[in-house]
Amino acid sequence: MYTVLVSDAINAEGLKPLLDMPNLEIIQKKSDDPSVRLESIDALLVRSATKVTEQLLDQMPNLKIIGRAGVGVDNIDVPAATKKGIVVVNAPDGNTISTAEHTFAMMASLMRRIPQAYVSVKNTEWKRSTFVGTELHGKTLGIVGLGRIGAELAKRAKAFGMTITVFDPFLTKERAAKLGVESASLEQLLQSSDIITVHTPLTPETKGLINSKSLSLTKKGVYFLNCARGGIIDELALADYIGSGHVAGAALDVFELEPPGEHPLLKFDQVIATPHLGASTREAQLNVATQVAKEVRLFLEDMPVSNSINLPAISKDLYAKLQPFHQLAKQMGAILSQCVKTGIHELSITYSGSATDLETPYLTKALISGFFKNRIDAYVNEVNALLTAKERGITIGEKISVDAFGYSNCITVTAKGEDSAFTVRGTYIDHYGPRIVFLNGFNIDFLPDGNLLYIQHMDRPGVIGRVGKILGDLSVNIATMQVGRKEAGGEAIMVLSFDNPIEEQTLSALSKLEDIVSINSILL
Repeated sequence: MYTVLVSDAINAEGLKPLLDMPNLEIIQKKSDDPSVRLESIDALLVRSATKVTEQLLDQMPNLKIIGRAGVGVDNIDVPAATKKGIVVVNAPDGNTISTAEHTFAMMASLMRRIPQAYVSVKNTEWKRSTFVGTELHGKTLGIVGLGRIGAELAKRAKAFGMTITVFDPFLTKERAAKLGVESASLEQLLQSSDIITVHTPLTPETKGLINSKSLSLTKKGVYFLNCARGGIIDELALADYIGSGHVAGAALDVFELEPPGEHPLLKFDQVIATPHLGASTREAQLNVATQVAKEVRLFLEDMPVSNSINLPAISKDLYAKLQPFHQLAKQMGAILSQCVKTGIHELSITYSGSATDLETPYLTKALISGFFKNRIDAYVNEVNALLTAKERGITIGEKISVDAFGYSNCITVTAKGEDSAFTVRGTYIDHYGPRIVFLNGFNIDFLPDGNLLYIQHMDRPGVIGRVGKILGDLSVNIATMQVGRKEAGGEAIMVLSFDNPIEEQTLSALSKLEDIVSINSILL
């Protein structure tokens, strides 16, 4: 049973993917509503109103995923969520058309002074000569950031006969040619453009990207648009340049602080503004809600998600291929953790055979999350696995090897401590499943599942029999038993599986047997 908190306004049609899911409860209330038991929430859905802070996350220990019905996630503390192992997903293309259309409408309105003319007519005036505009045709549009929205805007601008110059560090020559745009440096774009629009996410690198220095490079009479995120343009610097007459005007759908109140920019007739309406169409509101609801459902059904902010996205086909190895890696990490009781400083993972063709970084994170699962008092998954290891001073090494030890695929992991090391090796065999084939120096073959007992002992006659007798006397039924040894009469191991967890009194009785070196109970 999962509980989903929808803390911003999302209608039933947008929530339909979740409403159709069995064993799920949806609560539509504000996150600060005292009637909401935050500690019981598994998933949180928000738009832009709810601020998902670290303090809020601290009150939601069971939270697994945050869904943002929209593109920007600046209202979510993503680093804090990542540290807690909470997946953050958004809906990056649900409002693409809506925002691109709004930006183009703002640009046309700005250049033709439509809002100002409308107010004049409403005031019973008819001042045609006052509102002489400027055509878009033949002008150079500078687009800062050519993502989905920027690309859609470029298509519309080209249809109006505009020349498109783009600054985007990730824009390839092939994509630029396909879209019919010219790639340029930011400095070149600023110097050549008649109209400049920003379409980047708000990050530490893009905050204040357009500032006094940037504005000084632009041609006199330039126009600016921001329908992306408040803060990308330094608003006070823009106000100074509009006041001096260097910048001819601006169209703003977003502000660094919303609502902006008595903002210096709003005092200029050359500035038009809307209250963050880029995604405010019926179609976009439904699209982003449905998209993020689907993502949350996929995650809760243990399926791959496509639009995660802090977890690598994988396709369904790749997920199906990875899934058996994903489970094997997690089980290997859990076995290693429960067998190594001392501190470690390094985990070294080696992939061999056909396992080298897989998305090995994803498997490495799965193995690390399995290792930490019962070792620390924090929730660890693929999202925060590497961060958790780093915080605890554990070096992670990933290697590729040609030696698969006779198997078609192989994963080997070694935990290294101050003066000891422990190695586990596993493989996945089609139609047979995951197998552990090497444990701490011993060749063996067992299924990594359920309730296991790993016993190290001396290879003496009667040891296995005495173990079996104690278990029988205590009415403990053995499901399976696998044994391994290095040489006759030397060190040996046995791995037993049971239907139920082994009780402490059973472990105590077994540990007192002659020739028993160590016993580890493993729960998978």
